[in-house]
Amino acid sequence: MSIFSKRLKEARTAAGLSQERLGIESGIDPASASARMNQYENNKHTPNSLTIIQIAAALDVPPAYFYSVDDEEARMLLLFYRLDSPGKKQILTLAVELHGQTKFPNI
Repeated sequence: MSIFSKRLKEARTAAGLSQERLGIESGIDPASASARMNQYENNKHTPNSLTIIQIAAALDVPPAYFYSVDDEEARMLLLFYRLDSPGKKQILTLAVELHGQTKFPNI
């Protein structure tokens, strides 16, 4: 199972959605929604980037969540994504302090 397939199934299950319902809410044709989501979860096909963005929106997760290999990082992505703007700023400030830098690192 790929990390994408694993995270997709985790997020869908946590949201309490069936494969069909998630597919429909992601903009997939209702006639093929269940089959396509099943193929994605079973690593038989990989959705294109637009479909990934639509699935992420339907699940209220950041698209990057689907690719995080580390479980703690994936959890942080979810928590950060769901914070309001002031909360995100607080977390970024704390992360910079913990990292020991006085300004945001350039990447």
